[in-house]
Amino acid sequence: MQATPFLMFQGDAQEALILWKRAFPDHIKVTELERHSGGEAQGKLSSARFTLGGTEWRVFDSPIPHAFTFTPATSIFVDCEDEAQLRHAAKVLGEGGKVMMPLDGYEFAALFTWLSDVHGVSWQLSLPFPEPD
Repeated sequence: MQATPFLMFQGDAQEALILWKRAFPDHIKVTELERHSGGEAQGKLSSARFTLGGTEWRVFDSPIPHAFTFTPATSIFVDCEDEAQLRHAAKVLGEGGKVMMPLDGYEFAALFTWLSDVHGVSWQLSLPFPEPD
C-alpha cells in the first residue's frame, strides 16, 4: 500500500507547480507529467507527480468546477535547511498570497512563517533550532 497527498486545482495546477519549483529549485523533482489532449485546456497540465523533501505528491487540474478549494487547516510543513532557503521560499510563495504568521523567531523554531500561496495552498516554513551538542 502507498498513500500520496493529492492536491486538486481548477485551472492553475501548472502555475502552482512552476511557483513551487521557483520556491524550492533544488528540492522539487517532477517525476510524471500528463497534459490535456483536447478541448480548451489542450496542452495544459492535467496531472503531475513530484517529490518534495522525500515525499511524493500528486497534483490534478480538474476540468469540472467545484464549490470548494484549499484551506489552511491542511498545510505543507517544510523544515528548511538554512535561513537563506527559508527566506527565499517565503518570498516566492508569499507573492500574491496571504501571511497567517509573519516570518519571525518563535519559541518552537529559530525562524518560522505560515502563509498561503497565490493558489491557496498553505505552507508552514520552519528553520528548526540547532541540535544541542
